[in-house]
Amino acid sequence: MIPIPAIDLREGRVVRLRQGDYNQQRNYDIDAVQLARRYAAEGARRLHVVDLDAARDGGSRNRLAIYEIATGLNVPVQAGGGVRDESDLYALFRGGVAAAVVGSVSVRDPQRVIEWARVFGRDRIVVALDTRELDGAWTLPLHGWTEASGVTLQDRIALYLDAGLDQFLITDIARDGMMSGPSLDLYRSLRASYPQARIQASGGIDSVAALTSLRTIGASGAIIGRALLEARFTVAEANAC
Repeated sequence: MIPIPAIDLREGRVVRLRQGDYNQQRNYDIDAVQLARRYAAEGARRLHVVDLDAARDGGSRNRLAIYEIATGLNVPVQAGGGVRDESDLYALFRGGVAAAVVGSVSVRDPQRVIEWARVFGRDRIVVALDTRELDGAWTLPLHGWTEASGVTLQDRIALYLDAGLDQFLITDIARDGMMSGPSLDLYRSLRASYPQARIQASGGIDSVAALTSLRTIGASGAIIGRALLEARFTVAEANAC
């Protein structure tokens, strides 16, 4: 399992949101590129960078920072936020990004994402599925997690696996940015049902013990945001677990 430090960008600043709510934003007084360099110096083997402005409103306000991170460090970068068409993918890949994280389109239009994987290579596409448990089912809400899609998490994972895509980033919305521990039962269930899937766990990771639990379950990666920003542990300590 690879611990993956996360850097979320809004209006050029490093921030974290609680449960994806733009009205519950915590700002961090550090330059994004400097933060990426620090994580790389501590031994990060991959970085996760999100353009929150693009995710919400489109555009490319934070792209230059993403490109500087992707080209200036000897660490692969996966980047997402606002990936809506092929032009976004071409821009990210030309900017040095190793893999594109595709969110809303993965739920709304899976055939388009499957075609992108055919064109660019399946290892360059990370299918991001943000999920919420509702009446015993893991649902996939859209539009800032406010609109029901009518699709379940299991439906989409099975569809993508059948098409040859196996790299997923699964976020439990209820735990995102909450420092309450990851949704271990969810990831345990997914590993049992889809052992061939490479699953990056996201949401609530608050300790090295949580990382150890995810590694034991069989997660391929763990996205770590607030815990690193607030010095709960270091990248080196995450790697050592």
